[in-house]
Amino acid sequence: MNTARLPAVEAQALSTLNLRPVAATLGILLAILGVSMLLPAFVDFAARSGGHQSFIGAAAVTIFVGVLLWMSGREHKVQKLDLRQAFLLTSSVWIVLALFAALPLMWGSSQLSFTKAVFEAMSGLTTTGASTMSGLDAQAPGILLWRALLHWFGGVGIIAIAIAVLPVLSIGGMQLFRMESSDKSDKFLPRAGAVAKGLLTAYLLLTLLCAVAYAMAGLGTFDAVTLAMSTLSTGGFANSDYSLSVFKNPAVDYVAIVFMIVGALPFPLYVRALSGDTRRFITHSEVRVFLGLILFFTALSFVQQVFQGIASGETALRGALFTVVSLMTTTGLMAVDYTNWGPLSDAIFFVVMFLGGCTGSTSGGLKAMRIAITGKAIRQHLKRVSFRSGVFPVRYGGAPVADDVVASVLGFVFLFIFTFLVAAIGLNLMGLDIVTAFSAAIACLANVGPGLGPVVGPASNFGSLPDAAIWLLTLTMMLGRLEILTVLVLVLPRFWNR
Repeated sequence: MNTARLPAVEAQALSTLNLRPVAATLGILLAILGVSMLLPAFVDFAARSGGHQSFIGAAAVTIFVGVLLWMSGREHKVQKLDLRQAFLLTSSVWIVLALFAALPLMWGSSQLSFTKAVFEAMSGLTTTGASTMSGLDAQAPGILLWRALLHWFGGVGIIAIAIAVLPVLSIGGMQLFRMESSDKSDKFLPRAGAVAKGLLTAYLLLTLLCAVAYAMAGLGTFDAVTLAMSTLSTGGFANSDYSLSVFKNPAVDYVAIVFMIVGALPFPLYVRALSGDTRRFITHSEVRVFLGLILFFTALSFVQQVFQGIASGETALRGALFTVVSLMTTTGLMAVDYTNWGPLSDAIFFVVMFLGGCTGSTSGGLKAMRIAITGKAIRQHLKRVSFRSGVFPVRYGGAPVADDVVASVLGFVFLFIFTFLVAAIGLNLMGLDIVTAFSAAIACLANVGPGLGPVVGPASNFGSLPDAAIWLLTLTMMLGRLEILTVLVLVLPRFWNR
């Protein structure tokens, strides 16, 4: 960039932005990503599928670039990560890691194009679960494991590892956690290292518990482990084109339901639970709103199935509960093709796709806290219109919510819907029909995965879309994962000048 033409203050601001901590952190994360590629390489080698060479090659390239970045950015003096560096690093992590995570998908047995490989990698890391791959039942085990690992890292793995390595680089990491997590509450542990340790411990234990539950439900070891990583991260990648419906096992469905909900609850609560504080799962306002929304939409879907003769009894209840939980937690696993239930069902599930789980969880969407505050703000406005002299504060969790917080929530909801409309209209202009365009847009922005209709529905994938649409949805997935503002702030000149 030619700074000679910029105002003196702006040029000075740009020149003083130290990129070394960003480069060093990206380097270590790339090296970790490269080392993790050796695990699917070993699996492919043991299975004699012939796919290990692509993973070894991708690992060598990724580790090499990671070491170069780390060497170029490391510093001996103590340096804290400032706000601009935190924003830049948060967005850069997802872009850079997705590009290198795509290498095995291009060079391996899946033979994806660059466009589709980056989409698949971004979908994995953002825990979206939208896929461009078909023929999963015949894929090499290394590719299937790699997709599950991307979900696992993307859940809270990458951010927790980043917080853990930042102290090694003498960089304060708490800002990075707050940028990515969307949990603006007070620190639930006093130091970034303690945060990382607590998150990783809870994440590992829950992943292991989910894998054991899947194995007890009748799945083999490989399916149990990979599906545990996909389920707990609320990602949705499965080892079959038919997702969980291939097993035809109600026990598997119920295990998935439980751990999809577990993954959508605030992870700070699990960290507190490790220290003995478990009552917050009952008293936490957002958890109650989240579970209440699940019950409401499950009942609605169940009644709709029964009255329309689609299913009845336990089958209808399980189908409704699984689908609502899968879409609302933004996991995207499928136990039944809900697109065959008619237009009313499509309308119900389209709304559910917007909702999301709780803040501080691995799920996407608007989040239950924002939905609750938005509803209370609308109620407050109606009361003020009816009783102009009255005072009606917005209350959440038994405490009043400051006006600036309400304004922030309403602003995000508006920006979320605006981004969805821009993406949907853009897809429609590229030739996609209305149902495909709108459902694909919200499926990627909310990190849900499957959309509606025959093109991007749960029985299909995104592979038939044009490359331009795939790139737009790739950007949409990243915007949704980082909750839009974290990315958009980078294009504001005023932010870089202050």
